[in-house]
Parts: sequence; structure tokens; C-alpha cells
Amino acid sequence: MAQSHELRYEDALKRLEHLVAELDRSDLDLETRLKKFEEGTKLARVLVKKLDQAKKKVEILVKHHVGEPTLLPFEDDLSDGEHGHDAAG
Repeated sequence: MAQSHELRYEDALKRLEHLVAELDRSDLDLETRLKKFEEGTKLARVLVKKLDQAKKKVEILVKHHVGEPTLLPFEDDLSDGEHGHDAAG
């Protein structure tokens, strides 16, 4: 697997979702669960960082085009239930 900071946001999210599904299995031993949990925690940090960077980029673009910083509402695809859960998890 590529380093988590090199993954595209969508790929990191899919991997995290896969890890969560694996952790839900009851047949995994504790050591395996801990390794998967650790990887998931790292991926979650990467995802938050990527979202932060995107937010800052949007704010910069808005400032550049409008003249003063203005936060605009962010519409995400998760609000329509497409992925079966909300953006918060």
C-alpha cells in the first residue's frame, strides 16, 4: 500500500471504510485488530488534514475572487445518503 499521505482522499476514505468493516469482524485476534485500528487512525488524520487543506484553498480562492475573505457553505455528496451514512460517520 502507498504511504497514507500520498493517497488520494477518495482512496484513503475507501481504505478506512474497509478497515472499519474488517474491525467489525469478530474472528480477528487482538494484535490484528490493534494494527488495523492504528492504520485507521493514521488514515483518519490524513483525511482530516486533506479536508483542512481543501477548506483553506476554497477560502483563498473566495478571497481572491471576492476581495475579502468570505466563507461559503460547502455542499458535499454525502448529504444525500449516497454512502449510507452521514459525513460525521
